[in-house]
Amino acid sequence: MVTAAQPLTVRKGTLRKAGTPRQAGTPRAAAVRYLGPNWYASVMGTAIVATAGAGLPGDVPGLRTACTAVWALSLTMLLALLVARALHWTHHRDQARAHLLDPAMAPFYGCLSMALLAVGGGTLVVGRDWIGAETAVALDAVLFSAGTVVGLAAALTVPYLMVVRHRIEPGQATPVWLLPVVAPMVSAALGPLLVPHLPPGQPQQTLLLACFAMFGLSLLATLVMLPVIFARLVTGAPLPLALTPTLFLVLGPLGQSTTAVGKFADFAPGVVPAPYDQGFGMLAVLYGVPVMGFALLWLGLAAAMVLRARRQGMGFAMTWWAFTFPVGTCVTGAEGLARHTGLVAFDVLAVALYVLLVAAWSVAAVRTARGLVSGALLATPR
Repeated sequence: MVTAAQPLTVRKGTLRKAGTPRQAGTPRAAAVRYLGPNWYASVMGTAIVATAGAGLPGDVPGLRTACTAVWALSLTMLLALLVARALHWTHHRDQARAHLLDPAMAPFYGCLSMALLAVGGGTLVVGRDWIGAETAVALDAVLFSAGTVVGLAAALTVPYLMVVRHRIEPGQATPVWLLPVVAPMVSAALGPLLVPHLPPGQPQQTLLLACFAMFGLSLLATLVMLPVIFARLVTGAPLPLALTPTLFLVLGPLGQSTTAVGKFADFAPGVVPAPYDQGFGMLAVLYGVPVMGFALLWLGLAAAMVLRARRQGMGFAMTWWAFTFPVGTCVTGAEGLARHTGLVAFDVLAVALYVLLVAAWSVAAVRTARGLVSGALLATPR
């Protein structure tokens, strides 16, 4: 991006551009001025490694312990990022408001919801091994509640801003637009884990059907958004190199919705009356199998586009975290299909996708750590 040169002013031995905002607060606060909500994607991508690994077939020695350690890492990352983002909002409100009014950055506010939900779900799946079942339930209840409220707010607010405040050209559609509307689907997939911990009867039914409602909310919103995104890909030029990894974000609603219907089928018996409990079991297969098929088609298309971009010089950016959480949802979706169909093919698919997930997470984590140490990822954007 080319900008007009700004005059320089000198004051007390400090050289800075006129019109450039001062770095408020301590040096630590100044360092987070450009820390956007997209950073929550790293928490999501780390948490899904733990959750997806715990559901793999077989009994691999040490795997569950490794998954629990990764969950602990994701919890630590979440806490650190929440503090950093609090500093960002306290000392750099101008930048925070600019993010909300930027059509390229505003959708990433959905990542806050999904980070809270992903860590919370991992707490019940593997975290309970270290912190105990009672503490795990309490922590997940807090994270699930907060994540769901934030996700529903993002699903409403971001599209509203896109309509009334953002100035968007037809060729600017990207898969990033899916982030706020996918957040309720994550609630739908992870909420059923709390159902057994509620009193029988109305409380359990209410939570399960509320998750089913969020499944429908997110699915229909995705079906509205996805044709616009695909039309832009077909009729316009390929995405900019740095945005090419976001093609993997389309896997998120596909894999997460497949995971959600599998969870409904797992927890519906004894919670909802017949024949609806059996209907959820049918939905898990009749919906999940074709959607997983489309997810694999999109995975192939997205991978081909990423390889093309890499050959053209695509470098590392935080968008590389798009390779993690969406693929992880496909792993959990395949695990659910394996449970409800009994087919070994879905077990094999889950393992293969998990290998891809771990490889992608390893690369993204190492490159992110390197960028943090060097300061490149938090530097003033050009």
